[in-house]
Amino acid sequence: MTTTRIWTAALVVIGDEILSGRTQDKNVAQIALWLNIQGIRLAEVRVVPDVQEAIVEAVNTLRARNDYLFTTGGIGPTHDDITVDAIAAALGVGVVIHPEASAALHRYYEARGGITEARLRMARVPDGAELIPNRMSGAPGIRHGNIFIMAGVPHITAGMLDALTGTLEGGLPLLSRTIGCWVAESEIAELLGDTEKAHEGCQIGSYPFFRHGQVGSNFVIRSTDQMALDGCAAALGAALDAVGHEAIDGGI
Repeated sequence: MTTTRIWTAALVVIGDEILSGRTQDKNVAQIALWLNIQGIRLAEVRVVPDVQEAIVEAVNTLRARNDYLFTTGGIGPTHDDITVDAIAAALGVGVVIHPEASAALHRYYEARGGITEARLRMARVPDGAELIPNRMSGAPGIRHGNIFIMAGVPHITAGMLDALTGTLEGGLPLLSRTIGCWVAESEIAELLGDTEKAHEGCQIGSYPFFRHGQVGSNFVIRSTDQMALDGCAAALGAALDAVGHEAIDGGI
């Protein structure tokens, strides 16, 4: 039997503001969705503070067991933006001013008060890095091997992801279908397990909710094979109907 290669990525979200709750992270969802389109699965996410030792440990651990590692946050102009320094330390390389990044920042700030020492910090990269274009602001993202160092601001991150679209090697995109049902997941747990076992290459996730005074669940079926996905969805819908629970295609 041939096993399809599964490409994985990890994400390190960097920032005290995320851990304190002052800022709500929106990058996990958009990066996960973007990765899936590239045929890459987001396998794990870690949130770490603006502490070099924590960043180094997370970067070295996660890059070793995944094909790609993304980081968000900590590449701005202030003293607490230490992501570049921490990743350079993790890689065992120095930090340098990238000439293309410097030129881009000089152009961007020419009509915005000019370049300053703080603004030039955003041209610093781990030695040997390439740039990720950023049309939203003057500061580019950074790529070093399988590590992608990106902004923490979601719309800037989105622009950097757009620039990377189609450039990463991946596998088959993970497809999904949702079946909804007004039933507690505990009532049909065995049915769900049996259905998944009967459909190789498919996974069923159960997501319960309480609405309008009723308990319900949405069942998300995932597969890289459209025919297998459709077959599993049909079988799950039929099984739910057979035990007296109406299956709602598309979810509730």
